[in-house]
Amino acid sequence: MSWLAPRWSRLALCGAFVVAPIVVATTVHLPYAVLEPGISVNTLASFQGAEVITITGHPTRQTDGQLRMVTISATLPNYSPSLSEIAQAWFDPTKAVVPRGAVYAPGQSVSQVNATNQQQMNQSQQAATMAALNYLDLSPDKVKVSLKLADVGGPSAGLMFTLGIIDELHGNGSGKPGAAGDLTGGRNIAGTGEITDSGDVGAVGGVALKTHAAAADGATVFLVPTSECGDAKVNTPKGMQLIPVNTLDQAIQSLEALETGSGSVPHC
Repeated sequence: MSWLAPRWSRLALCGAFVVAPIVVATTVHLPYAVLEPGISVNTLASFQGAEVITITGHPTRQTDGQLRMVTISATLPNYSPSLSEIAQAWFDPTKAVVPRGAVYAPGQSVSQVNATNQQQMNQSQQAATMAALNYLDLSPDKVKVSLKLADVGGPSAGLMFTLGIIDELHGNGSGKPGAAGDLTGGRNIAGTGEITDSGDVGAVGGVALKTHAAAADGATVFLVPTSECGDAKVNTPKGMQLIPVNTLDQAIQSLEALETGSGSVPHC
């Protein structure tokens, strides 16, 4: 039985080398943020008990498809993930690790972040409304649009808000009811991008994570700002069709081509 003593000594020594990195990994916290796919919301439906889009002053149509805006989730500005959390996220293809300063301004509090995100969301909703009404040549004095998306902030839902408003007011212009007259053709379509009053689509970031948020809710088509095609192609969910857009006109033309099968549908 004399061999047991040196064997246990070796195990204990090895344990010392193993335990030390584990202790460091769980106690050392670093100035990084961990990002992961967030939620997706169908702008043509309700969210948390309230319709996302409410229109008065003009007839609306019943839609069958889905136009989903998507989000990403980030660790809070006052939270520093441990080395082990960072390592786990680093090797997870559906997560990203970035310097905290790339997400939050130095010293920014949670309440300040929420206020900024809400301001950006309000501006995005106003721009989306104007872009949609301008596209349809409708007056904001006669057509009123209310957009509600509780607990979601930031500017990146602009494009999908705009498409949702157009779909409820006009569809694809054919006048047909349901899916046959939808911009979506009855499909589950997601996307991201800021929007301006004139219909220009801008980059927003996080698209490689947003495609996974969309896929989790069944989307098979993703509209992405053209400048972010490269990011969108990183670890793209299986079966997800990426369509690049620079303007609202391009987005609608691409959806029409996708529905009718005529013309070319651009791809990343």
